[in-house]
Amino acid sequence: MTDELIRPARPEDAPGVVALRGVVHPYLVRGVESTRRMIAQPPPGEDWAAWVAEADGQVVGWVSAYRNIQTSAADVGEISTLHVHPAHRLRGVGTALLDAALAHLRLLGAKRLLTWSQPGSLPFARRHGFTPSRELRYSALDLRPAPPMPEPPPGVRLVPAAEVDPREVHRVDAEASLDEPGDVPTDALGYDVWHHEVWDNLGLDRDASTLAEVDGRLVAVSMVKRDGDRMWSDFTGTVPEHRGRGLARLAKQAALHRAATSGVRTAYTSNDEANGPMLAVNARLGYRPVASQWSCLRDLD
Repeated sequence: MTDELIRPARPEDAPGVVALRGVVHPYLVRGVESTRRMIAQPPPGEDWAAWVAEADGQVVGWVSAYRNIQTSAADVGEISTLHVHPAHRLRGVGTALLDAALAHLRLLGAKRLLTWSQPGSLPFARRHGFTPSRELRYSALDLRPAPPMPEPPPGVRLVPAAEVDPREVHRVDAEASLDEPGDVPTDALGYDVWHHEVWDNLGLDRDASTLAEVDGRLVAVSMVKRDGDRMWSDFTGTVPEHRGRGLARLAKQAALHRAATSGVRTAYTSNDEANGPMLAVNARLGYRPVASQWSCLRDLD
């Protein structure tokens, strides 16, 4: 039995949540205000909920759980970023947080669960009935000096997201992610949830986020979420009929250039191990591996 208090997360926990994440997952980027809004105003339709472990007034553990409404797969629940401060491990904190998440997902009627685990936490995941499935690779890029602004070929224009109708940004994002590797397809990316989670995210840098336009039609995107001098490449992709022309790399290099010239010093991203094209793009841009996680699956009785 843990002595730490397990309770629902509150908006005022945001600074502690971000500080904890910086210890356990330093390659993840979400600022305090963005985290505060995430807790206070969860995405519509997901039945999102989160819990913290508190000890001596400090946040020492975190987990969130929600219904995945971005996939056509039925009854999928997700448990996101379960983590505990190293000084408070082996005391039952992780199990207590997991139990809270599982109870919530049972109430939602979830039947298939998806979560992620650092390699060192895979024994914990297995003990709780999860089976490792896919490797997710995290990479970092030093943006000093700033990458050069790429010169697009004739007929291609690189456009900041700030100058684009968000419905068009959503269209490209949704079309490009249809075949993204994963345990469940991302084939039901509705506009309302996307607008809440992506476009209205307080960390979204619309000036750095970049789309590639070919003959007047937007066909590739690279989105940037930022916290101070750190950024996260939220999604980079090209609609299927325009792949093989280097447009994702052009959009991402332009996004990195714009972010760097506005003060970003380090860029982070992640890719499924099977996403060879984006791994190649990132390697060409100079990213280096910094961590990995595994997706883990289980059925929920």
